[in-house]
Amino acid sequence: MKHLIIVFVAIVVISACSTGSQYLRLIVGTYTTGKGHGIYSCRFNTKNAEYKFLDSAKADNPSFLAAAPGTDIVYAVNESGARSGLSAFAADRKNGTMQLLGCIDNPGSDPCHIAVEPAGRYVVTADYSSGTVTVYSAENRDVKRQLSFSGSGPDSLRQRSPHIHCVVFSPSGTHLFATDLGSDRIYVMQNTTLAAPVLTNTVSLEPGSGPRQLIFNRSGDRAYLISELSGKVTVFSHKEGQLSPIQSVLADTCLARGSAHIALSADGKFLYVSTRLKGDGIVTYSVDPTEGKLARTGFQPTGNHPRHFLITPDDRWILVSCKNENHIEIYRRNTQTGLPEDTGKRIAISQPVCILAL
Repeated sequence: MKHLIIVFVAIVVISACSTGSQYLRLIVGTYTTGKGHGIYSCRFNTKNAEYKFLDSAKADNPSFLAAAPGTDIVYAVNESGARSGLSAFAADRKNGTMQLLGCIDNPGSDPCHIAVEPAGRYVVTADYSSGTVTVYSAENRDVKRQLSFSGSGPDSLRQRSPHIHCVVFSPSGTHLFATDLGSDRIYVMQNTTLAAPVLTNTVSLEPGSGPRQLIFNRSGDRAYLISELSGKVTVFSHKEGQLSPIQSVLADTCLARGSAHIALSADGKFLYVSTRLKGDGIVTYSVDPTEGKLARTGFQPTGNHPRHFLITPDDRWILVSCKNENHIEIYRRNTQTGLPEDTGKRIAISQPVCILAL
């Protein structure tokens, strides 16, 4: 794939300051099917939610980003069908610029999620259309391995074949998990001393649920899954790569089949889910400190198509990328109740789709 075809469909939020600073560095990725340039860098003031654009970089459909641990390197998927790839950028913490370090073709199609191996040995993408998991060298010079899967689900439109939507490492780094929206499975891979993860287990989920995104709490003993088609959040206990369901709650009460992003607050007390297509907004849950179970506490309507959102590291703000509104909505987060409050402030960007904090 040519360098000009590199794309980031994502929003990355990078903290470029010392601990206690009032500023965060925001790097915003977009879908570029409209007027989007690619990636935008701006500074966000955590005291008053004011922002300032710093720079932009041309990129083609950058839909998800991840940062290499302990470095200023940001990886971005290039979600562009047969022209898909993986790109690496250097994020300048002083002036907000993004410098392209290189790109490499993805042998699959439409990578939509990315994870960096905790020890920095390799980078992994979830390739939605091809239903594959691709492993790249950390230097982004070659593809080390690609894992292919088979299977389907009962939804004849959405589940005719595998659709890997998320790749995530356990907090300990010993296992890699990949959600398959197409066949209602979670694939569990052991992160061994070898150059690439090895498939060791498969978790079967409710038929037709369409698992989308999986996250872990900090201790790693609980995992939370949002399923796009069923609109349900499933709570799992987790130990050494083994997932055991302990609760399932409905987030998408409109049954719109468009649930999207899921995230925990930094203090672990609240969990949030975005829903789309009908009744778009953010659902808030309190998290039981002992069992990790959820109790719904609120719903905040947002603009159209909240594909992704970021809870700032200080837990004070929730930034929601409303793709179809062409802006990021800024919500003040009540740290006691967990509920978001609309500030009315908006960051105007064409088709924002992802937010990441360095």
